[in-house]
Amino acid sequence: MSFLMSHILSIVTFLPFVGAGIIAVLVRGSDAAVARNARWVALFTTLIEFVLAMVIWLNFDGSSAQFQFVERADWLAPGIGYHMGVDGISMLFVVLTAGLMPFCILASWESIETRVAEYMIAFLALEALMIGVFCALDLVLFYLFFEGGLIPMFLIIGVWGGKRRIYASFKFFLYTLLGSVLMLLAILSMYFTAGTTDIVTLLHFHFDPQMQLWLWLAFFASFAVKMPMWPVHTWLPDAHVEAPTAGSVILAGILLKMGGYGFLRFSLPMFASASAVFAPLVFALSIIAIIYTSLVALAQEDIKKLIAYSSVAHMGFVTMGLFTLTHQGVEGGIYQMLSHGVVSGALFLCVGVIYDRMHTREIAAYGGLVNRMPIYAACFMVFTLANVGLPGTGGFVGEFLTMLGAFEANTWVAIFAATGVILSAAYALYVYRRVVFGALVKPTLQTIKDLSPREIAILAPLVVITIAMGVYPKPIFDVTSASVAQLISDNKMAREVDHPPRIAQQGVAK
Repeated sequence: MSFLMSHILSIVTFLPFVGAGIIAVLVRGSDAAVARNARWVALFTTLIEFVLAMVIWLNFDGSSAQFQFVERADWLAPGIGYHMGVDGISMLFVVLTAGLMPFCILASWESIETRVAEYMIAFLALEALMIGVFCALDLVLFYLFFEGGLIPMFLIIGVWGGKRRIYASFKFFLYTLLGSVLMLLAILSMYFTAGTTDIVTLLHFHFDPQMQLWLWLAFFASFAVKMPMWPVHTWLPDAHVEAPTAGSVILAGILLKMGGYGFLRFSLPMFASASAVFAPLVFALSIIAIIYTSLVALAQEDIKKLIAYSSVAHMGFVTMGLFTLTHQGVEGGIYQMLSHGVVSGALFLCVGVIYDRMHTREIAAYGGLVNRMPIYAACFMVFTLANVGLPGTGGFVGEFLTMLGAFEANTWVAIFAATGVILSAAYALYVYRRVVFGALVKPTLQTIKDLSPREIAILAPLVVITIAMGVYPKPIFDVTSASVAQLISDNKMAREVDHPPRIAQQGVAK
């Protein structure tokens, strides 16, 4: 047990690679046997991962803002080491990643019929790399995990995606790679300036305010694409539409959150002065994303594209909240990311349920499903209302706190953001009414079946989590509060040291 706790982050990070290796080396037999065994190995691996993630949560000291479960070892060169650890900001993203993966494996149980072993290997590798992003405390290590995740996701979309999967996978890869190249240049610059890539050390290193501007822009290029922010969001709808159901769940649930996590881990604490200078730009882009992509969502006829555009709008609330540099705004941004990870993932799972039956995502192909699929309609309703931000669901808490923080920082930002709440209700209820309500008149829907036991096992826990996050958010705030308070305090102290003249002019350091 002592060994487990002292190396638990390395175990939880690299265990999926062990599962992938078992599938690659030991799973043999006929095609049917290989597929069956690969599914079970992947499921058991992800379940063990989730148990380990819960062990981390149960042993985490929420009253401390320090990094915990820290592991260190010499690695590449002086100043570049293997350094792992989690704080109140990163730990819950490890839990979210490990928690969503078993649902992804179960959702792929019947829908993926070709190259099943390779598919499961890709998903396990992706899980390992995503968890590594949230555990890494060295910039080079972080970059390797951050970029490494592109490869299995590229394959998942490109091999098991829809008709335009090659186009979508290359667009996804090139967009995210281009932004990350600039981040790599910034990392090299930081190494030659500070003599280390250790994140804990760099959090207390003072970069020249002029240098901060360039470093902030380089990191912003990578994180803005990853979230994605307007106008570099165009890869996301294509990737979502062409990806298999589980691929869409991971894209919306985890990969989009890496951009927001990057802002929290690097931009706000390391480049405090630059963050204050560029905060108005982030507010403007966030408002455009909230309003514009909500209007675009209203015009969609493909359910997946509608949810994809809604994700861009919801990430606008996240960036807006984070750069208010208020406790409520930052807490709300983190909570919104966690809630959106559950809700958007569940919405894509709901789309996958009817796609597996009808092989179309066109809204016009449905109508009156409540008559044949009442359990499905009830689950879909909960996730739709959470996506709108209805009080009592997880979606409300994050949106409310981000707007509270925005109101404190800039009243007009909060007013414009509030229009996004109205628009989200418009497109979400619009698609729900057309798909679920009305008369069941289409002949193809007359024999459609309600949720199977496997599908109920996937959606029911997500319904419970969605409502629990809306009714009782305290367990999450208990984890994040100390780290957020430390982040805001460090950011304020760093800005006071620099005294950049534009901060007072733009009224961001409120």
